[in-house]
Amino acid sequence: MNLFDEIRNECQEVAEGAAFVRIDYTRLGDYARSLGVAGLAAPELDPGAHFLGHGERTLAFIVIFASINFGSGWFPHLRKRPGKSGSLTVASSLRDAFDAGEDFSAERLARITADDCARFFGQDPQAMPVKELLGKFARALNDLGRLLLEQYHGSYADLVESAAESAEALVRALRQMPFFEDVETWHGRRVPFYKRAQLTAAKLALAFDHHGWGGFRDLDELTIFADNLVPHMLRLDGILLYEESLAARIDREELIPAGSPEEIEIRAGALHAVELITAELRKMGRHATAMNVDMFLWNRGQAPAYKSAKPRHRTHTVFY
Repeated sequence: MNLFDEIRNECQEVAEGAAFVRIDYTRLGDYARSLGVAGLAAPELDPGAHFLGHGERTLAFIVIFASINFGSGWFPHLRKRPGKSGSLTVASSLRDAFDAGEDFSAERLARITADDCARFFGQDPQAMPVKELLGKFARALNDLGRLLLEQYHGSYADLVESAAESAEALVRALRQMPFFEDVETWHGRRVPFYKRAQLTAAKLALAFDHHGWGGFRDLDELTIFADNLVPHMLRLDGILLYEESLAARIDREELIPAGSPEEIEIRAGALHAVELITAELRKMGRHATAMNVDMFLWNRGQAPAYKSAKPRHRTHTVFY
């Protein structure tokens, strides 16, 4: 069993035994038929939020952004760019720093501070609770810098090339850093997600058109990148059904604790639901992967109609 099969199997076990989140299996076929073919077939990176077309500096951008691509639980308090979500604000700010020629060498990352992160991302370094997030960004970048220096000659290329075109191997390399070790315990079961590590491989593939640093032979085996937006989309579309008290807590914008049964069931339920939707699409003769379905739903979730319909669940976590 490879790592991606382990993720799928464990999340299926959670979804089938969940107390707080259910899948409406009766809607899966119709839902799969409703998805647009073009969106599933050709996901793309937003050039306004990603530093693209610059060779090894683009590689560095993708790996660095992957290391800090978390904080959705803090995003309601983030100073956002006009018309952009929290995630796109962070990505766009990082892109601007690359455009300005900031030093993002491994040596520099190992020394970056929370105040540096406040400057990069246009935040007040003393404003709580964003100050807490900036501290975690700094730690994530310090961890990345040290990993590169200690094991990969300070080279982003060496890190990615060490995976030898295997997304699974890249995930295993990244999970050496604590903020990538995305595993929870649900009623004694070890439940892995590896959201950001998997997304790193996916974004490298898109940034480099599936060649070179983006050429992964097992890319179609990725699961979804389990966060809080895709479950929100599936809830609004009637695929995920939340237990009444959990739904009420989310609608009141209460924080759902990281690693709680509710939070694990939300993520696992979404992951398993997308596996079932992907299977339905394949039955219809359409080329579909969990990665493409995830990216389609994530992009559709940026629409104001979805964002304003109901709150999504918020969790203070470094995993999404």
